[in-house]
Amino acid sequence: MTLFVNRQTNQKVIMNAINANQAVWEKGDFTRIADTMRESGEALVQRLGITRGLKVLDLGCGDGTTALPAAKLGADVLGVDIARNLVEAGRKRAAKLGLTTCRFQEGDATNLHPLPDQTFDLVVTIFGAMFAPKPFEVAGEMVRVTRLGGRIVMGNWIPNDPTLVAQVLKISSSYTPPPPEGFVSPMTWGIESHVIERFGRAGVVAEKISFVRDTFTFNFPGAPSALVDEFRKYYGPTMNAFEAAEKNGRAADLQKELENLFDKQNKSPRKDATSIPATFLRVTVTV
Repeated sequence: MTLFVNRQTNQKVIMNAINANQAVWEKGDFTRIADTMRESGEALVQRLGITRGLKVLDLGCGDGTTALPAAKLGADVLGVDIARNLVEAGRKRAAKLGLTTCRFQEGDATNLHPLPDQTFDLVVTIFGAMFAPKPFEVAGEMVRVTRLGGRIVMGNWIPNDPTLVAQVLKISSSYTPPPPEGFVSPMTWGIESHVIERFGRAGVVAEKISFVRDTFTFNFPGAPSALVDEFRKYYGPTMNAFEAAEKNGRAADLQKELENLFDKQNKSPRKDATSIPATFLRVTVTV
């Protein structure tokens, strides 16, 4: 009976984590942040060797920052995201561009079982699947739906990296309550040994996994402080941090800390524009 109760409890923790993940990405309007990432999304896709007719799964696709550029190159793309509002936004963007080979649907990276085994030539997940709970299941599902000889490409933020997003998430976490017991930080996907262990459990040997440091640049037509406001209003993790900070009377401290970060990292020579590069770990897995 104890074993049964523990399994029930563990399942409840997992379901709560999945629901919380959906809630955070349906909060606000991530398309506003994604707008600042379009150029880097296009540039990354150009480097993936996409050819006409290639079957691509974009997991944690948002509103299509990498899915749409892949479809423009002739790929047959399915975008999957847990956030229903982002799936709908992706559909609208694809329709506006007339991209009939780019579809979007709601789905959970920890359980892709509606998708058959060995379906895709390329699975792409750029700052997407890393945020799903149950990382071993996520790795297993990505491997399962990739055909033999196909590739998985992940983009993952790196813990304690000095550049923008890792610092935004680190600062935000310092203003929020501690995570529940059993929580696995999404930032662990930015640690090479963890990536090797997770894909190893899915049957991929370390020699078939490669790593490189890459850069996404956030470009915004306004001052850094205005971009901070975009994060405060539309980026789920930052919204949660401000809600917690307001309860403790610390919202002004959080605002100041983020503004200092954005100001310091802005590379634009113009005062009315923001351009901030952020380092991430690009993982390539050959199945």
